[in-house]
Amino acid sequence: MIIKKLLTYEDMGLIQWGVLNEEETGVYGAIALEEAFFTPLPETLLEFIRQGNEGLLALGDALEQNEKTGAVKAQPLDTIRIMAPIPHLERNVFCVGKNYADHIAEFDKTAIPNVPKFPWIFTKATTAVIGPEDKIDSHPGVTSAIDYEGELAVIIGKEGSDIPIGEAMDHVYGFTILNDVTARDLQANHVQWFHGKSLDTFCPMGPFLLLRDAAPDTFDVVTKVNGEVRQDASTNEFIFTIPQLIQTISQGTTLLPGDVIATGTPSGVGVGFNPPKYIHKGDTVEISISSIGTLTNTVK
Repeated sequence: MIIKKLLTYEDMGLIQWGVLNEEETGVYGAIALEEAFFTPLPETLLEFIRQGNEGLLALGDALEQNEKTGAVKAQPLDTIRIMAPIPHLERNVFCVGKNYADHIAEFDKTAIPNVPKFPWIFTKATTAVIGPEDKIDSHPGVTSAIDYEGELAVIIGKEGSDIPIGEAMDHVYGFTILNDVTARDLQANHVQWFHGKSLDTFCPMGPFLLLRDAAPDTFDVVTKVNGEVRQDASTNEFIFTIPQLIQTISQGTTLLPGDVIATGTPSGVGVGFNPPKYIHKGDTVEISISSIGTLTNTVK
């Protein structure tokens, strides 16, 4: 079995991780594989990411044995609660603003986008992370302008600083989907974007971690609100490529396994409409990225 997608999930109150089966209908849990084949596997997906290729080889060996014996059955996805791949990040999410020219134009309300010479980098707090199907808190009394931003997120798998562009992809473990939920009023009030981007529940992620070697060269990003397509773009429209982002962020700053980089959002966000189409209580946001899956969350 080829390992393509990993996930973290809760089953009967126990949080664990596993690998998606080839049909993408079920998960082989790490705990079950470890018990069946005496293969040492760590407790969390973050710890597994830190093991790099050594961990993948051990997991691959267990799955190969399972194909021969059938000792572990894939648990159906509809019987578990899928969580963010790394539910408890150890560091803030590295975020990139204005990485699509069309989004710059809609955000700045200009026909000709002022393309930045360098990536705009900010962060989101770790406490903002939630998983698929978890509720986005509308925070009444704090904000009245909640927006969505569908993004491809990069998960780092290898420590490094001052990483050259030519070596950047060697530091990528995989990819997932991220919704950079934003309180536009707070974003404007505080100038710096951290507070407006970091309210609790403002960083949905998931549902799966797609391994780098299983990923395509480009991804299609589609965001729907209550079934209406709002964003539809491709990562080949990036102003700054993933290697360029990794090179820039790692200049003088050490990237660690498990770090997450949100690569920016395309045009079609709520603030870009006239009048703005913000999300409110009861609205459902679905972000689909080719080869990864769909991240769905409803506002409460």
